[in-house]
Amino acid sequence: MTEIHTPRLLLRRWCDDDLAPMTEINADPRVMHWIDDGSVRDPDQTAEDIERWEEEWDEEGFGLFAVELLASGELAGFTGLSVPEFLPEALPAVAISWRLGSQFWGQGYASEAAQATLEFALQDRGLDRVISINRVGDNASENVIRKLGMGPERETAHPVYDFPLHVHTIDLTEFQA
Repeated sequence: MTEIHTPRLLLRRWCDDDLAPMTEINADPRVMHWIDDGSVRDPDQTAEDIERWEEEWDEEGFGLFAVELLASGELAGFTGLSVPEFLPEALPAVAISWRLGSQFWGQGYASEAAQATLEFALQDRGLDRVISINRVGDNASENVIRKLGMGPERETAHPVYDFPLHVHTIDLTEFQA
């Protein structure tokens, strides 16, 4: 089983007990504001998401980690790697992303988890390059992206919702663990 420990977090595969807290996170309009069309997700959609994330682990050897707080055992959300099939112009690529419950914002958890995931991607999984895709105006994600050392690659539009997106990148030669 793939696990990563950081000073405050455990990044791990998904388990049945994660459905309820992840459903709560996905039901928060503040959390979902910058994701796709901003719609919240119900328990069935969240269960399908988790199932798909676990399948990606099995198929690709990477995926989205459940992010658990070491101090309390609470599920804070996810961070991890996925193939951004929704944006064909970025392919072939592996993207890093994150989604945390709003009660966990502003405490450095997203940066801590994303840094560990980026190290996992480039050093453990042998990827040469990782991208990040975010909506223009999502300043919190832009801050995490900057902390990861990722640089701008291009601006494009979401192929379904047509809002502007930033694509950032980092490769193995630029990465500093």
